Amino acid sequence: MLSAATLGMAIYGAYSVVAGLIDLLGRSGGEVLVDLGLVAFGLILLLAAAFVRVVIPGGLALAIGALLGLQALSIYSDFHIAGSVAPAPQLVRAGYALVLVGLAHFGARAEGARVRSKADGGG
Repeated sequence: MLSAATLGMAIYGAYSVVAGLIDLLGRSGGEVLVDLGLVAFGLILLLAAAFVRVVIPGGLALAIGALLGLQALSIYSDFHIAGSVAPAPQLVRAGYALVLVGLAHFGARAEGARVRSKADGGG
């Protein structure tokens, strides 16, 4: 579970960085600060994915912060470009983030239980 969460966060972070850079350099109509925000939050999510994988305290909180930042930028972009927020894409994005956080949380708990079991002399 932990590996799946890490991979999902890394893919989402890399996608955000690439999409932000393409929009920033290609000037396809997005705002500069939104594009820079996508790049920044994507890089933070990539870093947080590594922290989540090695179960560093605060890694999951950092990932949640980056995911919330990306969600906020998405809502802002939808409202700014279209004039309204389409609920379906936002719900899919939020659902994906919830699945990633759930996988990371329960994967870290399972990893901790496995390590404690080995430390107690279990196999």
